[in-house]
Amino acid sequence: MSKTLITGGAGFIGSHAADVMAEHGLEVVVVDDLSSGKKENVNPAARFYKVDICSPKLSEVFKKEKPDLVHHLAAQISVADSVRNPVHDAMINVVGSVNLLQNCVKYGVKKVIFSSSGGTVYGATEHLPATEGLPFSAMSPYGVTKICMEYYLPYYKAEHGLNYTVLRYSNVYGPRQDPLGEAGVVAIFVQAMLEGRTPTINGDGRYIRDYVYAGDVARANYLAIEKGECDCFNIGTGIETDVNQLYDLIAAVTGFGNKPLYGPARPGDLRRNSLNAGKAERILGWRPGVSLKEGLEKTVAYFKDHQKRPGGKSR
Repeated sequence: MSKTLITGGAGFIGSHAADVMAEHGLEVVVVDDLSSGKKENVNPAARFYKVDICSPKLSEVFKKEKPDLVHHLAAQISVADSVRNPVHDAMINVVGSVNLLQNCVKYGVKKVIFSSSGGTVYGATEHLPATEGLPFSAMSPYGVTKICMEYYLPYYKAEHGLNYTVLRYSNVYGPRQDPLGEAGVVAIFVQAMLEGRTPTINGDGRYIRDYVYAGDVARANYLAIEKGECDCFNIGTGIETDVNQLYDLIAAVTGFGNKPLYGPARPGDLRRNSLNAGKAERILGWRPGVSLKEGLEKTVAYFKDHQKRPGGKSR
């Protein structure tokens, strides 16, 4: 049985990845500093270490566990935060990631599956849905850090023989997404509506995104274990939805009747983005399985369930 270490495995996407790995019989180790992740998200079959990927203590985890595979999902994920504090963003997303790769080499990891961002690395391209062959053109420090790591991975393959696969996610949503941050519009809207508060849309609401369900993304991570060696893949639906449409869809599922409020646009946000995942279908055998309507229904059901629990907040 292969042993897989998942960084960010107490977080939103990472915890879904841990669930899928455990379901397929892999031995799972989770590393998370709980700065945004939550202990309750950790799969019960996983061994958990509260460790920052920037810390020298990460080496102790690798020395003890000696994983075969690493799924690297720990990151600073807010585009707006990266604009406000690019040094902090780079410390986690670049320095922390290189620290991780150094440990992978030192302790004999066979492959790293890296979570990149198809929503930022292509920038403001008109060639949509974007394909993997488009040039990089990030418009935020967050996107720059993802591109930086996509250059580091081939270096580590050439210099140290470390295999990798890059997955460029579109806008991921679903259960366990944090409604209190800035990077998860679906969770923010869902929780506000369930609490009877009117959400605020940043800008004019015509910002277009490609929304992909977290469970589908986790399945892509599993498929990349055996396929896609030293290559990159878009993980998205190719379906474009603007924020006004998303608001209406969530309002319909939650039964919320108010029209949205509008506020200023956020710095660093692209006007339009969607991904062509045809390459992932051909090589990884992956395609999205959950429609936006179905995914929103699952997400709303999760938030409703967590509101009923002691404490009453979906976190």
